[in-house]
Amino acid sequence: MTPPTAAIPKPALPTIVPPLHAGDRLPRAEFERRYAAMPNLKKAELIEGIVYMPSPVSTEEHAAPHFNLIGWLALYCSQTPGVQGGDNATLRLDLDNEPQPDAFLRIRPEYGGQSSTLDGYVEGAPELVAEIAATSASYDLHDKLNVYRRNGVTEYVVWRVWDRVIDWFVLCEGRYESLPLTGGLYRSEIFPGLWLDPGALLAGDLARVLRVVQEGLQSPQHAEFVSRLQGVP
Repeated sequence: MTPPTAAIPKPALPTIVPPLHAGDRLPRAEFERRYAAMPNLKKAELIEGIVYMPSPVSTEEHAAPHFNLIGWLALYCSQTPGVQGGDNATLRLDLDNEPQPDAFLRIRPEYGGQSSTLDGYVEGAPELVAEIAATSASYDLHDKLNVYRRNGVTEYVVWRVWDRVIDWFVLCEGRYESLPLTGGLYRSEIFPGLWLDPGALLAGDLARVLRVVQEGLQSPQHAEFVSRLQGVP
């Protein structure tokens, strides 16, 4: 009697990870899996469970304003121990939302900030988020605004490039309200000393923007904030 032939195991098929497409509706874990499988993709966001993939970035509409925005925040961060900034970093806000804002500032968790860090990612809401938008029609002022508000981003700055407007919102009793100008300047409530001349930023006058924030960094309010972060009575 001929012994039965042993079954030859079939080779395992390679795992194929589908690519991300704008408009896909995905849970956060699947969004991260597909994003990780596309290392050449520079930016994708999950907003209310929907994938957004921004268009190519132009210099005048985005890159140059972004550069100046980062310079302003970086100067503040450099002289405020306990505060961390980020540029195009993924934020894990909730199960349906994983935005990648143009910039953020947060108080580090070890200094009492409201966000945490897990696997190198920010979990939860930074204290301040900033976005570059083309106009008021952008989702930065609609779906994203509601996501940031609901998740507790305390201050939200939106630079509407073509409208030539900078909006600065402050979270107050669950709603965003416009931060009033004081002497023509925006002065952050959550980050004392973070001052902004919006007219100078809109005009591309980076030297003036940096002089104003340097004045804020020399203010008594900033000194008190730094002492508070460091636990100095």
